[in-house]
Amino acid sequence: MSTNAASSGNTETFDVVIIGGGAAGIGVTASLLRRRPDLRIAIIEPSDRHFYQPAWTLVGGGAFNIDDTMRPMSSVMPEKAHWLRASASAIEPEQRLVRLDDGHTVGYGHLIVCPGLRLAWEKIEGLEDTLGKNGVTSNYRFDLAPYTWKLVNELKRGKALFSQPAMPVKCAGAPQKALYLSCDHWLRQGVLDHIDVEFNLAGDVLFGVAAFVPSLMKYVERYRASLAFGSNLVSVDGPHRVASFSVKDKGGSIVRIDKPFDMLHVVPPQLAPDVISRSVLADKAGWCEVDHATLVHPRYPDIFALGDACSAPNAKTAAAVRKQIVVVAENLLAAREAKPLPARYDGYGACPLTVEKGKVVLAEFGYGGKLLPAFPLDPTVPRILAWHLKTSVLPWLYWNGMLKGREWLAGPVKPRA
Repeated sequence: MSTNAASSGNTETFDVVIIGGGAAGIGVTASLLRRRPDLRIAIIEPSDRHFYQPAWTLVGGGAFNIDDTMRPMSSVMPEKAHWLRASASAIEPEQRLVRLDDGHTVGYGHLIVCPGLRLAWEKIEGLEDTLGKNGVTSNYRFDLAPYTWKLVNELKRGKALFSQPAMPVKCAGAPQKALYLSCDHWLRQGVLDHIDVEFNLAGDVLFGVAAFVPSLMKYVERYRASLAFGSNLVSVDGPHRVASFSVKDKGGSIVRIDKPFDMLHVVPPQLAPDVISRSVLADKAGWCEVDHATLVHPRYPDIFALGDACSAPNAKTAAAVRKQIVVVAENLLAAREAKPLPARYDGYGACPLTVEKGKVVLAEFGYGGKLLPAFPLDPTVPRILAWHLKTSVLPWLYWNGMLKGREWLAGPVKPRA
């Protein structure tokens, strides 16, 4: 394993170059090397830490240790991969080159694009200046999830606001998971009657797959939380503890409403990284364009994409990545041999909705909102079993399965003959 970029003055070429060392990048590298140990694979990743982000909502609810969500990048990097510790600054598909921010260039036979998405904190005026203080927090950041729990644990009365921006966001259920776990704690502590809870959603539905809404609404009602649809957080005045939202009035005009708070949980707008959105690989929305089934780029057959930055209209979750990894690995190897692409992605994603401490609605679905439950049980029912899956089984499978190239229950859909 190399931790240096290409040799100075030269462009080193690899069989496969992967942009991003998150769940998708490490997982697909491990899967490719299990199939073809002789492949020369380079991973472009600047960070020295790797995070298990799905547990951050649990940290914010006091149900998980933040230290258990992070490991050194060197400990998860596949041994035979070349780790280029830099960021991709430009992609030149016609030349099969990736330019790095350290001035080097890297050549590829095939490219896999999976840099994740960008949390656009700056899109909300005043937010960056007050994150981590003045009662303003977010489970979308490693250093802030513990602050969420501190606020929840200390709040005994007042106003608690939760926000959700326009889709897409990674783990679309995470904004309301923060609400449910907070309210469950306040209910158990006997203080919920003294806390005014409001969930501000930029969209017009509680959850994108209608089958799960009735179960979730029961918890919204149990916690007596107000829902404000079409309400988009636009600015935060931390010192004065006022959050401002843009809302459409009855006449269709956009008005600004200021709301005081004692605690504010923010989910930032989320965008494709600039290296993708400003490249020829991007679709109109800025995401890396792919065929939704094969995950290959429609104009550049030597480029695949998976994870949060790709244009497939699936839920942006680690569970989706687990399935996408196998599709990309099998299809890329077939493409190297000029064979038809054998695997298809059905849009599978999963969102374990932590509706209370000890119970989870395990929402599993594919393209078009089709339910794809892994177990022969009603997926809309909150279950203790799903809580154990979320808090114990899935973290273990992540570190010891997905990142190691073990593809348990992750087989792709095969096209019909």
